[in-house]
Amino acid sequence: MADLAVSPDHILEIGFAFRKSKALLSAVELGLFAVLAEGPQGVEALTCRLGLQGRGARDFFDALVALELLDRDDNGRYANTSAGSAYLDPHQPTYLGDLLEYLNVRMYRSWDLLTPALRQGRPQCGPAAAGGFMDFYTDTAAFEIFLKGMTGGSRMAARALAEKFPWEAHKTFVDIGTAQGCMPVEIARAHAHLTGGGFDLPQLLCCR
Repeated sequence: MADLAVSPDHILEIGFAFRKSKALLSAVELGLFAVLAEGPQGVEALTCRLGLQGRGARDFFDALVALELLDRDDNGRYANTSAGSAYLDPHQPTYLGDLLEYLNVRMYRSWDLLTPALRQGRPQCGPAAAGGFMDFYTDTAAFEIFLKGMTGGSRMAARALAEKFPWEAHKTFVDIGTAQGCMPVEIARAHAHLTGGGFDLPQLLCCR
């Protein structure tokens, strides 16, 4: 017999986690945090700026408040939280939206196909399913999203590496597989005495 004294909360939290994730990813896709970087705005103004239908807009914004991704004042105006201002405003050097865009466009849909992938044992989407990874480079839009995602995903690690590694003992460095060059840029910004750069595949030259 099942132990009813054991809470199902952890199971349910995982089961419903996709709703929180998609709310954030859609907000980034719509440019909500970029708009609110200009200042607090009411539901009508936000609905118009983002090109939304009125139905569901307020609930969507309030859901983001509940998720602590937005603040709402007593006048019903929405604003970015401190974390949103730091990491979701595209004008900030700490912006992580590029990574979230990549997760939304590519990874979110890929995980929806996990069950058939496990059953069939073969790729379900992306370049591997289409015929090979080299085909990936022919889709300019998808490739640019991928590169931006790599930049967004490596930015914080690059800054930590620039801060923690004893670069004063070195004069040069090279980043192999540099994508858009986020890593060497962050290191060079922090340590003017260094000389370095990055290497990647020639297909990246047109997408930097």
